[in-house]
Amino acid sequence: MGVADLLFKRKKELAEKNLRSGQDFLVENGKRESVTTLPSGLQYEILVETDGPKPTAKSTVKCHYHGTTITSKVFDSSVKRGKPASFPLNRVIKGWTEGLQLMSVGSKFRFTIPPHLAYGEQEVSKEIGPNSTLIFDVELLEIK
Repeated sequence: MGVADLLFKRKKELAEKNLRSGQDFLVENGKRESVTTLPSGLQYEILVETDGPKPTAKSTVKCHYHGTTITSKVFDSSVKRGKPASFPLNRVIKGWTEGLQLMSVGSKFRFTIPPHLAYGEQEVSKEIGPNSTLIFDVELLEIK
């Protein structure tokens, strides 16, 4: 077995492990009273709720976010950088596009995003392996 075969096998095993761990986490998380699971599999918890207009899939939004794995490893955080991020909702992972449309300015949600709404089988970084379930705390600051 060559190096390429070993790397492929390792990635496949990691993807399967991450998928199982993520599915188990989503099942347990979904049992919590404060968590809503949408038909797509996206889960959300409202941390701070506000009234007002909500973005569409074509909106550009400005927000603060803090992203972790299901094992609490931080992989990205605009909060830690002290600088909010702006982006069009049709240019981000599907879980963000779907989830942020539920929010109004000033609200804060926690999204638990299954792999098929995140990066799928793609290994994005050391922290985000293939089939990773991701958790984001998001505060919507502005709809542009």
